[in-house]
Amino acid sequence: MLLNILLEFHFTQLLQPQWYIQNGGLWLLLFVVFAETGLFAGFFLPGDSLLFVGGIYAHEITSASGVAGPGLSYQFLNLIGLGGINNQWVDLTVLIALITVAGIAGNMVGYWFGKKSGPALYRRKDSFFFKQKYLHQAKEFYDKTGGFAIIVARFVPFLRTFAPIVAGIVQMDKKKYFFYNVVGCVAWVVTMVCAGFFLNKAFPSLQTKLELIVIVIVLVSTLPIIFKVKKSKREKKKHAS
Repeated sequence: MLLNILLEFHFTQLLQPQWYIQNGGLWLLLFVVFAETGLFAGFFLPGDSLLFVGGIYAHEITSASGVAGPGLSYQFLNLIGLGGINNQWVDLTVLIALITVAGIAGNMVGYWFGKKSGPALYRRKDSFFFKQKYLHQAKEFYDKTGGFAIIVARFVPFLRTFAPIVAGIVQMDKKKYFFYNVVGCVAWVVTMVCAGFFLNKAFPSLQTKLELIVIVIVLVSTLPIIFKVKKSKREKKKHAS
């Protein structure tokens, strides 16, 4: 099976949340959430769309041939001897809890990495790619709006990956960071997973339009970045003139 996956693999599949669920199920989903929120290399992985699709498949997964089988949560429940439970609300709760733990753990790893590398950066001399003033500006930003920034970053691709690392670099208070990390992660996971779960219940044909839904989610989630970039360009032009 692994050999077939490797032979048929194409890099564009890394952007397709259904590919992870079809080939790795719950465990690959949890790893992707951990990696996307805590590892530098995870910024290109699907986050919002993966959680949305995960919500659709929380209780039941329908194969390409139309055969319905146990959902994502079953893999964990069966592992701990509770595979006999067949309740959609239990499945939804279990999936939310597992993804939340993976997201919190991923962000704490990113924060730890940033905190360990931070002191070295503060001693580093300015260069073409690195300026001390940017580091101090980032620290001032987190001191003023750190909690809010951590929560909002959960809902924005790319920021979700780098926000915890930057928070660690600027030595944001650990207890404060952990609190907002938990709040942001719970809000993000509950919102995205429940959106997929309840919309699928209301519109059962949703599974046939996953590619379109994923595109919409990606566009909506990247809008804040696009607006921010455009705003920065306008401000630079204003200062230049």
